[in-house]
Amino acid sequence: MKAFVIEQAGAPDVLKLQDISSPEPTSEEVKIRVRALGLNRAETYLRAGKMGPITAPRVPGIEAVGEVIHDPSGTFRTGQRVATAMGGMQFVRNGSYAEEVTVLRSNVISLDGSKLSWEELAALPEAYLTVWGALDKSLGIQPGQTLLVRGATSSIGLAAVTYAKARGLKVIATTRSADKVQRLRDMGADEVVIDNGAIAEQVLKLAPQGVDGVLEVVGAATVLDSLKAVRPFGAVSVMGLLGGGPVLEQLNLMQDLPAAVKLNFFGSALLGTPAMALKDSPLLWIAKEVEAGRMPSIRAKTFDFDQIPQAHRLIESNEAFGKLVVKI
Repeated sequence: MKAFVIEQAGAPDVLKLQDISSPEPTSEEVKIRVRALGLNRAETYLRAGKMGPITAPRVPGIEAVGEVIHDPSGTFRTGQRVATAMGGMQFVRNGSYAEEVTVLRSNVISLDGSKLSWEELAALPEAYLTVWGALDKSLGIQPGQTLLVRGATSSIGLAAVTYAKARGLKVIATTRSADKVQRLRDMGADEVVIDNGAIAEQVLKLAPQGVDGVLEVVGAATVLDSLKAVRPFGAVSVMGLLGGGPVLEQLNLMQDLPAAVKLNFFGSALLGTPAMALKDSPLLWIAKEVEAGRMPSIRAKTFDFDQIPQAHRLIESNEAFGKLVVKI
């Protein structure tokens, strides 16, 4: 099969299309014919050496959609439409930048019943499964609540806006650019705040008692300000690091943490583990909502398979507004 392989860290040009063998699935795995895949910053970080040295050939990619080639257990039938995300892809096993991928069965989700195109399906797994974990599992969102999405113009942020709105929440979204305000409103945001790094006061004008929850995609650079906008017994879930490294130089537990406000970090490595069984995920429901037009698509652009290095350049330019996908 053809796959993009990294043999050394570097610029997008280190991604080389090669012919490699396709691993046969063990009793705990499923082999999938990849039809399309979503692109993520984690893959650019791996390629650039920001996740450690490249000491052996690596196939990047942490999500894909396609058709089952073989499931030794018979849980998934041959030809069945499925999605997969995480489960060690690109880290301890080949990733999804390939014509075929062999993944843990626990990280496979049936897409039976969805007629959405492969390109649109590819925009869903990593973004929406991560949002599901942060919003439903970490924040415990409920209809009628108010959610602040800090860093809403990222693909994860856009997914959070559309998902929260579909779940019946009021959504306040942030962006640093006035040019992106209308697009965020079109995606479902009820209010949009221009983010100058200190927006808690503006948010409290929109939600005087404080918001019920914050999805913090910017990270350490803004999390202390986000905490100030939360009501007592509300929560902040950090799930992105758009603003830089994950370290807070100083944190005063009495002054920086408002009374009874919870703070956590949600990492998508939990997906497919016993703590987050993917059979419970809303991914198929989301696909059907997008297909019916009740949720907007977050897909920004589709690339051909051989254009993946070009797509990496676009991600690193920070000019993409939405999810980038690749059709194979």
